Amino acid sequence: MIDNSSATEIFGQPLSSRPATGLWWGLLGVAAFSFTVPFTRVAVAGLSPLFIGSGRAVVAAVLAACALALTRQRAPRGSQWARVAVVAGGVVAGFPLLTSFALTSVPASHGAVVIALLPAATATMAVLRGHERPPVIFWVITGVGAVAAIVFASAQSGGIGQLHLADLLLFGAVVCAAIGYAEGGKLARELGAWQTVSWALVLASPLMVCLAALSIAGQPPAGTPAQWAAFAYLGIVSMFLGFFAWYHGLAIGPMAQVSQIQLVQPVLSICWAGIILGENLSWTTIIGGAAVILCAGLAVRSRPGSPRAKASTSMDATAGAPASATETATATPTATATAAATAKTGP
Repeated sequence: MIDNSSATEIFGQPLSSRPATGLWWGLLGVAAFSFTVPFTRVAVAGLSPLFIGSGRAVVAAVLAACALALTRQRAPRGSQWARVAVVAGGVVAGFPLLTSFALTSVPASHGAVVIALLPAATATMAVLRGHERPPVIFWVITGVGAVAAIVFASAQSGGIGQLHLADLLLFGAVVCAAIGYAEGGKLARELGAWQTVSWALVLASPLMVCLAALSIAGQPPAGTPAQWAAFAYLGIVSMFLGFFAWYHGLAIGPMAQVSQIQLVQPVLSICWAGIILGENLSWTTIIGGAAVILCAGLAVRSRPGSPRAKASTSMDATAGAPASATETATATPTATATAAATAKTGP
């Protein structure tokens, strides 16, 4: 895994003649990420949310530093560090901390539905970051998805217009992650996919170590084996190893199809909430989740340059054509890298 090593010379060209291989790797990454919300809910039952949000980043940062050192990756230069800081603020600090505090008072299924808005939010941030001019339908669908998420959160909180602090934290987490993913998608073209995530973890590590120490000093962690196992999963898999499977799937391709698997993640998270945590999955949760996921998928596909948009505007576009670097970044809400960068970071 050497920086600038590439198994392809053409962006989007699959690394394997068997597209199903890339899909399976992508599904493995999504499956790994789908346990994040339920396991966070498990961990916060006995551990401080501040410790969980910061401690998991510290664990992942140690692994990231080892991976960067062993593969001798080039460090970011000049203004790249500022962009890495944006990624770190969004996906290393903002999202984990805000979701950890939010899930102390709302069910995991509730959190999964609100977070399902993330693909559309990421596409929106990418549009703004790239100064694009999407069609009106993009903004309409994105707005409908946001309204659906707000209505769901309000209904679960006791009535329309009544949002609890946890809901605001979840929406804040979505915004943080969307900003981090959009910036990370552009930066990954220069640094590489998993490298961008790893440098963000390393850069944020001093702050996260301080927050973890502060949490331990105020409330020494004392959880059950199950809660510690959930915490370990969040640090090792959710914030680090899961990205390798996801990026490997994108590298094998076809990227357009693999990237769309991410929309399955909230569905899996809601299922795990019912199976693992025994949460009651009401019709409100099922309908709300379906509405938000549908809007997110349509928003991603309606964005200029998406596979669906290209097929409708180009006479020679073929079904299943690989997505470009920017397209894949906006279609993968929990990934922080673009398809172009992924193609440069083979197995």
